[in-house]
Amino acid sequence: MTYRKAFAEAFGTAMLVFFGVGTATLSFGFKIAGFSESAGVVATALAFGLVLLVLVYAIGSISGCHVNPAVTMGFLVAKRISLTDAAMYWVSQVVGGIIGAAALYGIFHGVPGYSTAKVGLGTDGYGSHSMVGLNAGGAFATEVILTFIFVLVILTITRNVVNIAGVVIGLSLTLVHIIGIPLDGTSVNPARSIAPALFVGGNALSQLWVFIIAPLIGGIIAAGVYHLLYGGETKKGDGAQSEVKPEN
Repeated sequence: MTYRKAFAEAFGTAMLVFFGVGTATLSFGFKIAGFSESAGVVATALAFGLVLLVLVYAIGSISGCHVNPAVTMGFLVAKRISLTDAAMYWVSQVVGGIIGAAALYGIFHGVPGYSTAKVGLGTDGYGSHSMVGLNAGGAFATEVILTFIFVLVILTITRNVVNIAGVVIGLSLTLVHIIGIPLDGTSVNPARSIAPALFVGGNALSQLWVFIIAPLIGGIIAAGVYHLLYGGETKKGDGAQSEVKPEN
């Protein structure tokens, strides 16, 4: 049912933002790991990867567990989801992300002295907002490449019924975060970036275009490479594990 898919995508994206962005804020904003940026990178990467791994098995059979507009774009271009469903997924993902960020924003306000200006909310960024000072062009390239890799893994691993698909997908997200966080915070997911930026404002909003456009381009390229590798063919069982057409 359509409403079940919409709810699953909204719920899943909310959980992804809550746990992933929440861990990023605790690690880099509140500095619960002290001044060890490496510890923060690992903790945040694991948080994003683990929550996605859990979500794949929890809601994969309902909506395919995209919880990411770039993943949905990849499946749309690969002709594994309809435009109508894709549009519904995109709306649900952004709304879910905002709900997750709103929950974090409310909880963190229970900490004395918290403010988005001082602590932030796990937003992505480049220039002075990058750990290594990466410029806009570098951040754009980073997001295209990392999203391409991530979406291609999902497209290929979900061609068949594979019981470990959730593990592979979760570890893939962990991997791209390990290298991406020091560069630009790692988006590879427009909904993940839009949600906290709405609460932080300022540069987080002005730089948001990179983290919307680049991941979508990465998803499109992934679909193109997927077609080159497999010719658009589908295997029996395609869709049962983290796909987009589990049931009508």
